[in-house]
Amino acid sequence: MKKRKLYSLVLLLLGAFQYATGQDLKLNDREYFEQQGVNVLVYNNLFTGGFNDEKNAGIELIHHGVRTAQGGAVRLSNTPEQWDLVPDILNRKVDRAAKTIEATLRYKEYNFDSRVVVTAKGKGVEIAVYLDKPLPKALEGSAGFNLEFLPSQYWAKNYLVDGRPNLFPRYVVGNTVTKPNSQKPKQYKGYVTSDDRGTGKFIDPLPLETGRTFLFAPDAPERMVKITSPDTDLMLFDGRMLAQNGWFVVRSLLPAGKTGKVLTWTIEPNAIKDWVREPNIGFSQVGYLPAQPKVAVIELDKKDKPAKSAFIFKVGDDGKATKVFSGAIKPWGDYFKYHYVKFDFSAVKTPGIYYIQYGGNKTNNFLIGDHVYSKITDATSDIWIPIHMNHMFVNEAYRVWHGEPFKDGYLQAPPNTDHFDLHAQGPTTDTKFKPLEVIPGLNVGGFFDAGDFDIETGSNISVVQNFVKTWESFKPLRDQTFIDQKQRYVDLHRPDGTPDVLQFIEHGTLNLVAQAEILGHMAQTLSNSVLDNYHHLGDAASLTDGLPYNPKLGPYEVAKDGRSSGVKDDLWAFTSREPELDLRAATMFAAASRALKGYNDDLSARALTQSKRLLKEATALMANQKQDTSGRGNAANMATNLQLYIATSEKQYLDRFQELLWPALERNVSANLLTALDAIPHLDASYKEKLRPYVVKYKEYIAGLEKNNPYGVPIGLTNWAGSGDVTAFGTTVCFASKYFPEIIDASHAFKATNYLFGAHPYHNYSLVATVGATRPKAVFYGNNRADFSFIPGNVAPGILFRKPDHFENYDDWPFLWGQNEGTIGGNTAYLIFGSAFKNLVK
Repeated sequence: MKKRKLYSLVLLLLGAFQYATGQDLKLNDREYFEQQGVNVLVYNNLFTGGFNDEKNAGIELIHHGVRTAQGGAVRLSNTPEQWDLVPDILNRKVDRAAKTIEATLRYKEYNFDSRVVVTAKGKGVEIAVYLDKPLPKALEGSAGFNLEFLPSQYWAKNYLVDGRPNLFPRYVVGNTVTKPNSQKPKQYKGYVTSDDRGTGKFIDPLPLETGRTFLFAPDAPERMVKITSPDTDLMLFDGRMLAQNGWFVVRSLLPAGKTGKVLTWTIEPNAIKDWVREPNIGFSQVGYLPAQPKVAVIELDKKDKPAKSAFIFKVGDDGKATKVFSGAIKPWGDYFKYHYVKFDFSAVKTPGIYYIQYGGNKTNNFLIGDHVYSKITDATSDIWIPIHMNHMFVNEAYRVWHGEPFKDGYLQAPPNTDHFDLHAQGPTTDTKFKPLEVIPGLNVGGFFDAGDFDIETGSNISVVQNFVKTWESFKPLRDQTFIDQKQRYVDLHRPDGTPDVLQFIEHGTLNLVAQAEILGHMAQTLSNSVLDNYHHLGDAASLTDGLPYNPKLGPYEVAKDGRSSGVKDDLWAFTSREPELDLRAATMFAAASRALKGYNDDLSARALTQSKRLLKEATALMANQKQDTSGRGNAANMATNLQLYIATSEKQYLDRFQELLWPALERNVSANLLTALDAIPHLDASYKEKLRPYVVKYKEYIAGLEKNNPYGVPIGLTNWAGSGDVTAFGTTVCFASKYFPEIIDASHAFKATNYLFGAHPYHNYSLVATVGATRPKAVFYGNNRADFSFIPGNVAPGILFRKPDHFENYDDWPFLWGQNEGTIGGNTAYLIFGSAFKNLVK
């Protein structure tokens, strides 16, 4: 006991010493609290309401460069899950004189408002919650203030609660109780987030610890945080008890029957004295061709003094490193919170193994050689894509990635049904099928959308179009996958004599043609009917029981004939008709019909028939709708007419394509130029000359990117990171430089590969799983994300922007889809870019 008390005292003294060295937090011009090494953001990023708790909003702590805490808000449960209610933020007020930021939070479902006021207080902040009216009776004992901490930054670290030492668990272990479902606060749109298996009860985690003073990570100064409350208990929960994406939650309940200032916390993040963020040396982890431009982009803390030069070392045959090049560091300037400089080592051309030395920082090794880019798409085409083939058993050596999913098929979604993944069934089914009737024939072909197992029709349309473009532009004959539609079986690394891309086109087209023929138009999505299934992790074949739902049976009961069950696990077809989606499908069907001719002539003919029909019907439907001011409908119509002209040579489609093209280019040349370039091989020389001024405009767009950011590529600043924008940019450059080399320099394409493979903000890891010399990202958001792993070839959305000035990409925490989730649309777009890029550098 004496040893334990002495240990606690030592740790507390260590904490006191660290806090004494820090400076006071100040409210900066970007409206957050700041000192060197510590940023406290207060509702700079809001809960969106789209997917509710996305773990990137509220009160956030960026601690020595890493966002380690978020979600500070009044919440209605101990460990909120993703679809639990989040508050609307009615207003945000900044008072510089008082050093406060205040926000009003509302739960309209309970007519309940609270105000959260955050005030700079010495080396930390005070968080106070105010109520103008007492808590609603329904929320007594459930409403509390929560702040969530990133598990990967704290597990296996110590913490103290009122002096009692403990350890953050690496894997969730703790105690729970069950409570009647009637005691659970209302959830988002009434969805049940976890299956109670007929018990009528939900699981509620118990706190790991309770006290008035918490000291997190006294053994790790860069993560040490002190939290105190003078008037209420603090409780620590492990959110992973209910959901693998849960965080550690510090929580205090709001008192019943009180108004005014009802809760006060003080939070003091430790700031390491004279801390300066380590330089992020951005370079291509894949390596470089001998003759290509080679420029490292170095991201520096603004307190860091740039070095005057950097060095290239070559690793010799004897394993020893020799300095072979030194070059001057050239300033670029500031971009959001960091300062950037560049190091050009293009003069290094001898093939070999190298690393960069900048100041005291040495990078991992990389290659210079003639074939460094030759395999950049192999993992995506050989592994990631076939693993995402729906309605197939997918095997790899000794491993089964998933069995055959959804043998039970799809049910017609009932009218007026809202879906948790941003879809909805309108007032009618728009089909001949009755609500909850089995729709035969839809469980064929198609690709899982992303980390989930639904078929997003819009994504699958893009996917087939991407495959066709890859096939027609580059004719890749790579055959590393056995695909048998009759057996519904896929085996990786086993050639079957047919190019894989051609089989991928067939597989995607099978599902989409089935939708058009059976439903009469395209479904919005084929997706889960219950939320508990939607967030299923593991084998897709275990998501449902393989038996259609029978409402006449009791829960979990199986019919005597074994052909139906009382399990509500079937997927639904959301079939409200969207003419714009039909137009996009018509584009894809026209393109697929060409690629499939001579391989699957029956499917080719069916696809062309549906293309013509959907174009005609969708054009008529859109003419009767309100005018589309977004331009999306015209863009889809433009591409559809181009693909139909290429497939049929009928002049009517060419005329309509050109009618729509030129205004679209006037509106947005960067978004529409690639479609315009696709037409060049099929039209005459006059068309190419007419397109030339728009290519000149695109050159100006490229020049603007080089001034906008130090990487010279389009960087997305939304809730979905921008790797897709970078691949689209790279693809456009590849094709534009092919047709207009005198205008567009092909070297701009290297900026896209550099960014994807390591030259980007935050860290320098390759954003493509397993692609990179020694440091590709190791953790992705896929359907195996609970394993903290990856599926080879997955392309991460990338570097996510958090307002007002923070970029991030977690490589130790997979569960933020906006930065780590690969999608079938994004990864097949990468397949096009990779193919175009490899063709460019031959």
